[in-house]
Amino acid sequence: MPILSQIKNAIMADPQNRTFTERGIEPLFAAPTSARINIVGQAPGVKAEQTRLYWNDKSGDRLREWLGVDRETFYHSDLFAVIPMDFYYPGKGKSGDLPPRKGFAEKWHPQILADLPNIELTILIGQYAQKYYLPENTLNVTETVQNYAKFLPHFLPLVHPSPRNQIWLAKNPWFEQEVVPTLQQRVKTILAR
Repeated sequence: MPILSQIKNAIMADPQNRTFTERGIEPLFAAPTSARINIVGQAPGVKAEQTRLYWNDKSGDRLREWLGVDRETFYHSDLFAVIPMDFYYPGKGKSGDLPPRKGFAEKWHPQILADLPNIELTILIGQYAQKYYLPENTLNVTETVQNYAKFLPHFLPLVHPSPRNQIWLAKNPWFEQEVVPTLQQRVKTILAR
C-alpha cells in the first residue's frame, strides 16, 4: 500500500477523528509526490467538506486567481499539494469557522511532507499556518504578509482569500500591487520547470 494511503488510513483510524470517520467523512487534503507547491490553510470549509473538494468555493476562486492558475492546473496537474492545518471542517464559531484543532498538524504534516521531496514553495494562508511554519516570527498576519520577502524562497505568507477580507484588501492595496504579482511569478517559474 502506498505511503499516502497508509497515512490516510491512520488519520481515519485516529480516535481524535472518530466522529468524522463514523459519519463517512474522509480527511480532505492532497499530497501528490510530484507536487512542487504546498498550500497550507486553516481547514476545509463546509462547502469543501460537502463536495469533497478542497478550496471549492469563492475563497478558492480568489486563491487560484492570486496564484495565476486555472482549476484544471490546480486540481489535476499533480503540482499542488494542499495540506491544511486540519483536514476536517471544524464547525461554525461566533464570527466564522472554528480554528483548526490543536496538535493536528504536528501529528500529520511531518509524515506527509516526508513523502513530498519536490516542494519548492509553501504558501502559508492565515495565522495558524504562519504560526506553525514560522515559529520564530512574532509579527501579526498583516505584518507577516507585508514582510513576505524575508520568508522567500521557501515560504510565502498570505491573508485568507475569503470574500470577508474585502475590507482588509481595500485598506492594504500593496497586497494586490506587490505580493500577488510576486506570488504569480514565483508559481509560474516553479510550474515551468
